[in-house]
Amino acid sequence: MTQAPFLSIVAPCHNEEEGLREFCRRAAAAAHSVAGDGFELILVDDGSSDRTWEIISDLAADVPQLLGVRLLRNHGHQLASTAGLAASRGERVLLIDADLQDPPELLLMMMPIMERGADVVYGQRTRRQGETWFKLASASLFYRALSKLASVTIPRDTGDFRLMRRRVVDILLAMPERDRFIRGMVSWIGGRQVALPYERDARFAGTTKYPLRKMINFALDAITSFSTTPLRISTWLGIISAGVAIALLVYTFVRWLQGETVTGWSSIMAAVSAFSAIQLICIGIIGEYLGRLVQESKRRPIFMIETILRGSEHVELSTAFSEMSASDKRAALDAAFASEEPPRSQKNSRIG
Repeated sequence: MTQAPFLSIVAPCHNEEEGLREFCRRAAAAAHSVAGDGFELILVDDGSSDRTWEIISDLAADVPQLLGVRLLRNHGHQLASTAGLAASRGERVLLIDADLQDPPELLLMMMPIMERGADVVYGQRTRRQGETWFKLASASLFYRALSKLASVTIPRDTGDFRLMRRRVVDILLAMPERDRFIRGMVSWIGGRQVALPYERDARFAGTTKYPLRKMINFALDAITSFSTTPLRISTWLGIISAGVAIALLVYTFVRWLQGETVTGWSSIMAAVSAFSAIQLICIGIIGEYLGRLVQESKRRPIFMIETILRGSEHVELSTAFSEMSASDKRAALDAAFASEEPPRSQKNSRIG
C-alpha cells in the first residue's frame, strides 16, 4: 500500500490548455512550501476538447506528485470536483480552479488557520478582477437571494476554493446528491469554518467556462438543493389567487343583484392571463423539485472515470468507483498504484 500524502490539491480542468502549465508550477510550489514532497496534485480533465489531457499526460511523465483523472465525458464543474475529491488521499485537501483566479499561494495562509483548529478554511472574495458588470451584479444578487432562501448559512461571495480536513471531505463524498452544490454542502456539514478574505485575480488565460445558461442552472441547483421556500411561495401565490378569485366572484354576484352587467373583454382576459401565469409558475416550481427527485431515483453513477494517470501508468477503475465509500475509494487507489510509489526526492524541472 502506498503512503498517503499529507496534502492533496484538486483542480477540475475544462479546456485549460493555455494556463495549465503555469497553474501546475504555482500550485506545486505552494504545496512544496507547506508539505515538502508529501503532496499530490490531482488534475481532473472534465471532457476537454482542446489539448488539456495531452498537457496533463506530458506533465505527469515528469512530476511524480501529479495524478491525472480523465472523465469519460463532460460532467460539469461540480461533478468534476467531486471526482477529484474522490481520488484524493491527503489529510488536508485544497479544492481550487485551474484558471488561476484563486491564487494557489493562499495555501500558505490557509494552512496555519487550519493548524489552529479550523475544519474548513474558505476563500471569501473582497474584489473580483476582470469580471464584467453583469457578472458582478448577477453574482451579488444570487448570493444575497441564496442567503435569504437557504435553510443553512452559506457565506456570501464565496466559491469552491477551500482547504478541508479529511473528515470533512469524507462526509462530503458520502452525500449522494447528483445535483451538487459543493459550497452549500460543505456549509451544511458544519464544524469550525473560517473565512480568508482575498482579492480574486483575473483569468490567467482563456475564457470563462460559465456562460449565462450554466449560471442559471447552477443557481437553480443551489436554491432547490438547500431551500423549500419556492414551494412555499407557490403555495402562497395559490392562496392569494384564490382570495382574489373569491373577491371577483362576490363582486360579480353583487353587480348581478343590482341589475348591472360588466362589459369588456379586456378585464376578463387580463384576469385569465394573470391566473394562468400564476398556475404555470407554481407548476414550474414543483416541476424543478420533481425533476430532481426523478434524477436521484435513477441512481446512475455520479461521475464516470475513463482513466487515471500517474507517471506513464494508466489505470482503469471499477465502474462502481463513484458509489464506493471514502475508505473503499482510497483502498482502490492504493491497490491500483501499489507497484508505483512516487519517488519523494525526484525533482521536477517543469514546476520547480
